[in-house]
Amino acid sequence: MAKREVFVNIYEQITGWRFVAIAVLLAIGAGVLYYFNQLAQQVEEREKKYVLLYAASIKFFVEKSVETDCDYTFVQEVLEANETVPAILVENGVPISNVNIKEFEDSTRKWKPKEMEELLYRKIAEMREEHPPIEDKIGNSKVSLYYSNSILAKQLHYFPYILLGTFLIFGSLAFIAYSSSRKAEQNRVWVGLAKETAHQLGTPISALMAWVEVLRSDPSFDASIGDEMEKDVKRLETITTRFSNIGSVPQMSEEQIAPLIQQTLGYLERRISTKVKVHFDSKVSDNVKVSLNKHLLEWVVENLCKNAVDAMEGRGELFVTITPTAKKTIAIDIRDTGKGISKMNLRKVFRPGFSTKKRGWGLGLTLAKRIIENYHEGKLFVKDTQVDKGTTFRILLDTV
Repeated sequence: MAKREVFVNIYEQITGWRFVAIAVLLAIGAGVLYYFNQLAQQVEEREKKYVLLYAASIKFFVEKSVETDCDYTFVQEVLEANETVPAILVENGVPISNVNIKEFEDSTRKWKPKEMEELLYRKIAEMREEHPPIEDKIGNSKVSLYYSNSILAKQLHYFPYILLGTFLIFGSLAFIAYSSSRKAEQNRVWVGLAKETAHQLGTPISALMAWVEVLRSDPSFDASIGDEMEKDVKRLETITTRFSNIGSVPQMSEEQIAPLIQQTLGYLERRISTKVKVHFDSKVSDNVKVSLNKHLLEWVVENLCKNAVDAMEGRGELFVTITPTAKKTIAIDIRDTGKGISKMNLRKVFRPGFSTKKRGWGLGLTLAKRIIENYHEGKLFVKDTQVDKGTTFRILLDTV
């Protein structure tokens, strides 16, 4: 009891740390996005100031007479220094010059005047959406300078998302590797535990069989008692076989699923509370076969049915139904009229160590899921549950 609680608490602590780690990663991601957003805004502001200087240089260059003694060297350097910011100069609505338009940088293409004009007007419309133009008057002409952000500024907007996406991919790969390693370790624990249990049970069961034969050799011994003892010993042999199959690769065989489930329920019905009424309904033919391990599948059905009986506290109705769900797939539904599963516990029902019972280690459903999904390549899940109304577990298996 105490060990089980410690195990569950450790798991919950790990889950808590997982939420803390996710919160920290989200905070880091938000910080990265904020930092690069600020950096991109600073670059845009810098480019805007440079475009204003570029516009002022053009105005100065046009307004001053070429014959004046003014030194145009600095102004010329400012105009030629713009190698990144795309800009189009428009006079009275007509584009008269442009710079850093990447389409025009393709030296292999020869542009026709009409094509160039259409492209410039399209670029002007795009630039107007991005930034308001810088407008001024030079003489009697209305001049507008349209511009857009450089490729560098645009890349700064996308870079953090690329960076976070890269971290997410590598983090996901690392998590998958860690989960696979952890799952493999858990599988080794299950296998080791199952093999050791089967090994430990083997010797006393053989001795019990021998003692039953010794008792039967006594003429005064009641034969009916010997028969009941032999049934219990055979039951122990079945349990040993199940553990042995879990601890190794189980032998699969094609079995008729409906008679097998009906036989398992018949065995259980004689051993559970008489106040629980068992209903069996098969909507598939008795000839429908499934590739399975008989001992392990019986164990799963017994486990789910016993859990259902416990949930009903020994009083209620148990419904087991076999139905075809898709091509070559059947569903085994086990429904009870018990207390149901709360939303808080629903996501934990298959976790190792989780149990709502006062007794038990909470491994039954974990083993059942492992048997169905790992060995039979099927699915086991909670199909439906309602508090104080009952729960339905569903097993999906492929037919042969």
